[in-house]
Amino acid sequence: MAEILQTATEPVARVDVDPVTLDIIENALRNARYEMDEVLFRTALSPGIREQHDEFPLIADPSGKMVVGQFGLSVPDFLENFDGTIGEGDILMTSDPYACGAAISHANDWLLVVPIFHEGRLVGWSSMFGHMSDVGGKTPSSMPADARTIYEEGVIVPPFKLYEGGKLNEAALRIILNQVRMPDWNRADLNGLTAACTTAARRVTELCDRFGVETYLSALDALLDRNYQAMKVLLATLFEDGQTLEFADYICDDGCGYGPYELKISLTRTGEKIHLDFSHAAPQAVGPINYFINENLVRMFFGIYVITVADPQILWNDGFYPLIDVTIPEDSFWKPRHPAALNARNHGIGRVFDLFGGLLGQTNPEILNAAGFSSSPHFMYSGHYTSGPREGEWFQLYSIGFGGVPGRPVGDGPDGHSLWPSFVNIPCEYLESYYPLRIERWETIADSGGAGLHRGGNGVDVAYHFEEPGTIAIHDDRWLTYPWGVNGGRPGERGRKWIDRADGTREVLPSKIHDVPVAPGDVLHFVTWGGGGWGDPLARPAELVAQEVLRGLVTADGARTGYGVVCGDDGVLDVQATERLRAEMAAERGEIPVFDMGPPLAEILARCEEETGLPAPRPPVDVRSADALRR
Repeated sequence: MAEILQTATEPVARVDVDPVTLDIIENALRNARYEMDEVLFRTALSPGIREQHDEFPLIADPSGKMVVGQFGLSVPDFLENFDGTIGEGDILMTSDPYACGAAISHANDWLLVVPIFHEGRLVGWSSMFGHMSDVGGKTPSSMPADARTIYEEGVIVPPFKLYEGGKLNEAALRIILNQVRMPDWNRADLNGLTAACTTAARRVTELCDRFGVETYLSALDALLDRNYQAMKVLLATLFEDGQTLEFADYICDDGCGYGPYELKISLTRTGEKIHLDFSHAAPQAVGPINYFINENLVRMFFGIYVITVADPQILWNDGFYPLIDVTIPEDSFWKPRHPAALNARNHGIGRVFDLFGGLLGQTNPEILNAAGFSSSPHFMYSGHYTSGPREGEWFQLYSIGFGGVPGRPVGDGPDGHSLWPSFVNIPCEYLESYYPLRIERWETIADSGGAGLHRGGNGVDVAYHFEEPGTIAIHDDRWLTYPWGVNGGRPGERGRKWIDRADGTREVLPSKIHDVPVAPGDVLHFVTWGGGGWGDPLARPAELVAQEVLRGLVTADGARTGYGVVCGDDGVLDVQATERLRAEMAAERGEIPVFDMGPPLAEILARCEEETGLPAPRPPVDVRSADALRR
């Protein structure tokens, strides 16, 4: 347990904070949180952080509770696992999920934690982590799809003082950077994280100077309590006391040939409190899809989902945590035993939100979202230039793909968007300027979004034309199971990947693979999945469906089979034929289900190779059984 060194130890009196002052402090902290982002974006070198914004900041109170932030980093869990003193000018770092209570979830995430002191007193924390494009290991970008232990995934940095009393530990940093393929990138990104956290620390001390420590700390308490009170009312409104809800979804495979992994959770409200139980989820995975998640992060994700869909005006912070109890069993997908591999945990992160959506919508279908682009698919490309002015130079790309956001009560899901709203794509111009490739196609895939009153967002087909020999890696999911639709909406289409080789052959790729050789002239089609539809497709305005046919978002055949709309490729609507077809479809379909998960799992597995070109995965096994892993 960390020991905090303070020279000012007398208790701070709590005072009443008037609404105007509270509003000023709240918005000042919110602005400081966004300033952290901007400082990092302007100093980072890796495209994952600089261009796509794969980083997550927070500002916390003295106990480590997040007051403003994006992801809900677990400062208390970090401090619980840090053995040593923490004083003014110290900056702590780690990349080891197992050594910080899963405050981060894989070794690519480098986490900084900075204590904020004002006149010798701890007044809070700033913290931030960013995804490093490479941290060593057996494959470029450090995300081997078949890893079975974290030791295959690169350098693992235990919690330590990167800075002590304001002085950088150069020796330790040199050892760390000696393990990675792009040390200049890592150093720049790490410096950016440091600058972002120290910027936030300055803004907090400025607030303490302006309003006084008593007012500042009292304002934090008020913001946390306001969140607690608002969430208490919200939970009582959404969930019936004593009722238990259950929902399950899947991760298709683990990269080692096992799957699908069923992720089942239950929710029970008892009085003011909600209990989230992960006890019936899948076992620890053989491959690297395990999502080591701590209980506080579950609370944060649940709160984010509830607030977003039910009352987005509420400020996200950690104040409501006492209202949520969480049970996560050991040796499970959600809490694997060390040294389980973790690099592909991004699929589990996304699926958490689908699970919460399925729970929340069972009793509140009017705020139920369909399943959508609940992942952050990765594409990596690396090698050496073989000619020209950069001959012999190493290049390495890590990028995050986009897909179909689900249909929602308020409207259609966006086409080709990200799970995380702050992420942006890497511009084609950037890719073609800095890497030996050409983007031949970046377009939405008609009909890939599930049909519905509100259509699921379409997935995208990004075609990468390679100009230098190298290797690629892919991390994606939903190639086997479907993104489900709700309230009568249909499932979205699955993702797929293939290479059209320069010699005219085609090679179908699994969703999780690394070290695939590519040659000049080869073209990778990185096709992502669509979002599920929301609501009755037969109620979608026929004129809108016809317009989307004209725009290339829906095909004429998709309009007919999915929406009962008869039109040509030119979008000209046949009103009478549409009315007849819709009447026939409505009479034949029967009761509209709340969830449309697609075909039964047994049928999906039986037809897997025929439909996808890939073998069906084997059932998950007990990773502690050596005999099982030899099967």
